Amino acid sequence: MVSVGTVVWLSSELMFFAGLFAMYFSLRAASSDLWAEETGKLNFPFALVNTIVLVASSFTCQMGVFAAERLQPRRAGGLSAFVRWGMVEWFILTFLMGTFFVAGQSTEYAMLVSEHVTLDANAYGSAFYITTGFHGLHVMGGLVAFLFIIGRAFVAKRFGHYEATAAIVTSYYWHFVDVVWIGLFLVIYVLK
Repeated sequence: MVSVGTVVWLSSELMFFAGLFAMYFSLRAASSDLWAEETGKLNFPFALVNTIVLVASSFTCQMGVFAAERLQPRRAGGLSAFVRWGMVEWFILTFLMGTFFVAGQSTEYAMLVSEHVTLDANAYGSAFYITTGFHGLHVMGGLVAFLFIIGRAFVAKRFGHYEATAAIVTSYYWHFVDVVWIGLFLVIYVLK
């Protein structure tokens, strides 16, 4: 039941981001010269590294799901034995990668502000910050969820299907956030 509810909720989130994409494309179509000028200020290599880290975090998240499905909350070997890591270790790594992404996004915002690309400067700034900002808020929500799931694994007397299901639905959300970012990255940084 939790899985179905999560999928239904993510469908509403999909509609929310579809609206943001529609806003972005509408403003872009109305101000193509502005877009050509402002996209030149983006740091593509920086954003690409940040994107690779976020996409890689989906893989670490999924490794944590596999451990949760095995009902293995913590590692069964040394810290360097990745194949024996439990859900907690994989989710901590995913949390760190997500935090890296948010820090990178904040750094990029600071770089763009120094280039006079701000939320209220023009249509491009508004579209850029609204789309990436809402995505960033969703990433932070996912980070909070990971902390909750990790904490729950430590508090549970016995790690069972209830805890595993919570980890799995958290991964649905994380994968969704990653897929949305891939779309945003392609639209904002790749399509000129």
